[in-house]
Amino acid sequence: MPDFTLRKLQIILDETHHEGGPRADVPRSRGAIVAVVTNPFAGRYEPDLQPAMEDLKPLGLMLTDRLIAAMGGRDGIDGYGKGAIVGSRGEVEHGALWHMPGGYAMRERLGTSRAIVPSAMKVASMGASLDVPLGHINAAYVRGHFDAFTVSVTDAPREDEIAFILCMARGARVHSRMGGLELADVKGEDGLR
Repeated sequence: MPDFTLRKLQIILDETHHEGGPRADVPRSRGAIVAVVTNPFAGRYEPDLQPAMEDLKPLGLMLTDRLIAAMGGRDGIDGYGKGAIVGSRGEVEHGALWHMPGGYAMRERLGTSRAIVPSAMKVASMGASLDVPLGHINAAYVRGHFDAFTVSVTDAPREDEIAFILCMARGARVHSRMGGLELADVKGEDGLR
């Protein structure tokens, strides 16, 4: 059983009231939570990584619960994304460990969520940032929810660590006006529309 020892946890909250145009009736809110953990595979090649995803499930659920609480509860959360920054002694595939435990935890806790959880990952040095893509939880074609949330931790990841990230959002981009599928037209049946 690999040891993903938690060193640090960081929560980032963001609220946008306007983007230079009229003030939004309801500000858009976004949140991110980052868990900086030991990378048990740093410095070596492990041919079978998939079993470690199971070990990360409790972390995914804990981070999801903490982020929902920090954002004031589940109501209205309609966007999500995930990511990972792997320290320099790891490989990008170590970040891919987060796909199932991070994504499925959010889908479980947020209720009906049929759209794929957008994801980004990279290997980088301490203090690097990651633009975590965001999308609507039920309809990937909702253009107003296409966004990214930039996340970084000044002292992470160290070379033998991974920073696992979850992001959530409430509402479309402020002043979204690029057309496409609108929220009122979402059916939420296939994860696309």
